[in-house]
Amino acid sequence: MAELDDISLRTLAHYDGSAEAFFEATRDHDVSQNQAALLRHIEGQPPLAILDFGCGPGRDLKAFQSQGHQPVGLDGSARFVEMARAYSGCEVLHQDFLKLDLPKARFDGVFANASLFHVPRAEIGRVLGELRQALKPRGVLFSSNPRGDNREGWSGERYGCYHDLEAWRAIVVGAGFDELEHYYRPTGLPRAQQPWLASVWRSRET
Repeated sequence: MAELDDISLRTLAHYDGSAEAFFEATRDHDVSQNQAALLRHIEGQPPLAILDFGCGPGRDLKAFQSQGHQPVGLDGSARFVEMARAYSGCEVLHQDFLKLDLPKARFDGVFANASLFHVPRAEIGRVLGELRQALKPRGVLFSSNPRGDNREGWSGERYGCYHDLEAWRAIVVGAGFDELEHYYRPTGLPRAQQPWLASVWRSRET
């Protein structure tokens, strides 16, 4: 447990300390392809309840809100939470990814863009299970992670897990989801120049 606490504290301290620079560097990134991938698989009618898991300063919250949906943010960084609330005007939960306290069956979809890779391999199944419980029946999970060779560890002051498709698929299927689609980003480049693995999943009916 002490090791997990250290992972969270150090990673969140990095984001708290670089929040403004992070926002300036990412606020204009076009992730509309990822937003659309989540939305097209949700079976409910808008406005949709969307959990932006790892919302950062609020870029995607604002985008979902502008499309008429009802997004709720979640981040472990206190500075990001403050910024996201101010930037988007949305509800934003301040929760450590490893210590979630989410309502049951509240959300139509979970948008986890560049966030779940921070969860250690030993904890990812549990965290995905908690996200599944927060989804309505047949709810949809979107995830985008930096892909890799299943290495896990520190990159500077950030902890990360760099899954390949096969490993990530096994993890998410094991947590109770069925795969809907996957793709690599940025679109249109050779695979060696596509560092991001995006995937979409439906909560399996039990």
